Amino acid sequence: MGALQYLTLTHPDICFAINRVCQFMHAPTDSHWAAVKRILRYLKSTTSYGFHITRGSFFALHGFTDANWAGSIDDRKSTGGYLVFFGQTSISLKSSK
Repeated sequence: MGALQYLTLTHPDICFAINRVCQFMHAPTDSHWAAVKRILRYLKSTTSYGFHITRGSFFALHGFTDANWAGSIDDRKSTGGYLVFFGQTSISLKSSK
């Protein structure tokens, strides 16, 4: 289970499932092992997913943001988001309304 915790760095979609299974590491039951097997099957079928950090010629940190305050005509809600790059790799993304 410790090795699966490291995968949460590149696969944030499995963070919750790994966290729940790790809470029962001291006394796992058959249902916990079934959940681990399901996680492993999911990871096997999604090997090309995740964040791929490539080696580049520069390691600069760049951030971009945009906001539109009360820009929606229907409900006057604000929208915004940001994107952060480390070198050529996107490491953080958020978009909200």
